[in-house]
Amino acid sequence: MSRRHIDAQQAALDEYHDDPGDLPEMRARFEHNGSPRYLLYTIKRFGYDHDHGVHLDVRLVSDELESGMETIRSRLHEGETDLVDTDFISVARERAEGAAIVAFHPYGRTVGGLVAPEDTDISGLEDLSGKRIGVTRRLDKNWILTRAACREYHGFDPDETATLVAAESRDDLTRLIRDGEVDAGFQFWPLVPELTRTGPYREVFPVSDLVQRLSGTDRKLPVATFLTGESYIEKHPDAVRGFADAARDAVDRLAEDDDLWVRIGEVLMPEDDPTVTRAVRDGWREMVVRDWDEKRVDGMYRLFDHLRAVAGADALGVETIPDGTLDPDP
Repeated sequence: MSRRHIDAQQAALDEYHDDPGDLPEMRARFEHNGSPRYLLYTIKRFGYDHDHGVHLDVRLVSDELESGMETIRSRLHEGETDLVDTDFISVARERAEGAAIVAFHPYGRTVGGLVAPEDTDISGLEDLSGKRIGVTRRLDKNWILTRAACREYHGFDPDETATLVAAESRDDLTRLIRDGEVDAGFQFWPLVPELTRTGPYREVFPVSDLVQRLSGTDRKLPVATFLTGESYIEKHPDAVRGFADAARDAVDRLAEDDDLWVRIGEVLMPEDDPTVTRAVRDGWREMVVRDWDEKRVDGMYRLFDHLRAVAGADALGVETIPDGTLDPDP
């Protein structure tokens, strides 16, 4: 994605950055190619943040590692940012290392899919051994889930039998796949249609299937969450709850408004391709989780415990989910 298009996306958001007035500000910093920007754009476009007593200031950032989870401690724990999103395993890992951060609202089942050339001989998990597999980073949740599934259902660990290639960003991973430097790659779900609908590639399998299979439940579990710092919750509890309410309104709108998705394709997607836009729209509606409760949170704990039992704490980067990591009612 070019710098020009990233700037154009920011301009589309800035059009709705009105005067905060006396409302508490929540500074949101999200990746320029991540799917939460569809939700954030909807919140800003329809003023749902102001409706619920908070002013959301949205800025798009690079998805390269130096601005990713490695700096979440400085971005949230040290107060540089008020709102980001990531998977709950990463939140647990950072909290265990001392970051005072809290996942307070679900986003969705934001995992990816294994993408390979159309003529690939990879048909499933059992075919990963001996292959060069691309990921954004070694602790990518797609890779953790895949390792757990391979060990549980096929008796091998692909971390030992395949060659892992860390791309450092989603854009670079797309390049590795297109240049043939990997046999297949675990790309983030909104970027899968850009590959499969515009080139000679196919999705071998969606990682969301592994989430449900490993969790042993039919309930759609939110792998990704919105998180903030404990200090922000202490200072602005109403703003945190206001964002959650605004997010629910935006989910409801995105679930029903096809015309809104046409506009999102025009201003937030690198190629305004109606086929890709519809595929992303349908995928987003399938993966998003509007709300959570204790039962869903319990399911997230069960999934974590299963992953740890199958893949080991080293694969997850953390022994357990520390107390206070997931707060469905901040």
